[in-house]
Amino acid sequence: MGKVRADIITIFGEEIHPGESKELNFSIAKLHTNTPVDVPIIIERSKYKGPTVLFTAGIHGDEVNGIEIIRQLISKGINRPKTGTIICIPIINIFGFIQNAREFPDGRDLNRSFPGNKSGSLAGRVAFKLMNEIIPHIDYCLDFHSGGSNRFNAPQIRIEKNDSLLLKLATVFNPPFVLKSTNLKKTFRNSCKKKGVPLLLFEGGKSNYIDSVVSNTGVNGSKRVLHHLGMLRSNFKVSSPKKSPILISQSKWLRAHKSGMFKPIIKTGAFVEKGQVIGHITDPYGKINYRYKSSFSGYIINVNESPLIYQGDALFHISTVIG
Repeated sequence: MGKVRADIITIFGEEIHPGESKELNFSIAKLHTNTPVDVPIIIERSKYKGPTVLFTAGIHGDEVNGIEIIRQLISKGINRPKTGTIICIPIINIFGFIQNAREFPDGRDLNRSFPGNKSGSLAGRVAFKLMNEIIPHIDYCLDFHSGGSNRFNAPQIRIEKNDSLLLKLATVFNPPFVLKSTNLKKTFRNSCKKKGVPLLLFEGGKSNYIDSVVSNTGVNGSKRVLHHLGMLRSNFKVSSPKKSPILISQSKWLRAHKSGMFKPIIKTGAFVEKGQVIGHITDPYGKINYRYKSSFSGYIINVNESPLIYQGDALFHISTVIG
């Protein structure tokens, strides 16, 4: 049976025909200077029917590593599909990106504002527009994030427990870790689930920082997923995974027992034993040198790289149950 020609789709009142490339913009508000701010939406369509995949990043404006991953997908032409449609939104929170900030100008976290409100806050209006104008066309979504502040995440995919489809897609993506975690209310991931759209949430690196290993993991994983869906063009090679991702079903944050200057001596992705020294907390005057030991055996999936910490601060995210 031959390929079936795709249908016309309509987004923001504009028709996008099979085989067409189009860049759309939606603008919710202007800057204080009355300067319009557009959120570019880059759409690439095959002539032939197939899945519609959405790549998103920049829900938090300072998480630039995810933005870099989608930039590479576009610049290398990976987003031009063999079948179906690929929609890329490299920066959803364009306001935060301009200000080098995580939140919107009103201080709201976009990823706690879904599914949004047509006449609500600025963040709520952006969320509403995304959920009602874009998501109804989507079959699969890959959403890219980084660790907040100075917390460096090992490249990982987060999925909800007992979701066999997402587990299959996460395994195809093949990051070092797949973390089974509960969907939080008012997040993009949870709102997509309610709409019946499978979403892989990628975490890697830290805010305001581009890490080439994390970026390569995101790009290569995206190619594997597109290849799995029959959408990747033949001129792109898909690397064969050397090993399967490590599945983590439970994890815990290890917190600082003291305040001071902090230096981790273990890197993300490493396996540590219970009682192993994984960091040092000192004071500026050379009087204290506290050896920080792991309370569990497990994989370190996040490290706080801030040099100054307070008692109770989260220092290491460690797996406690594998599988």
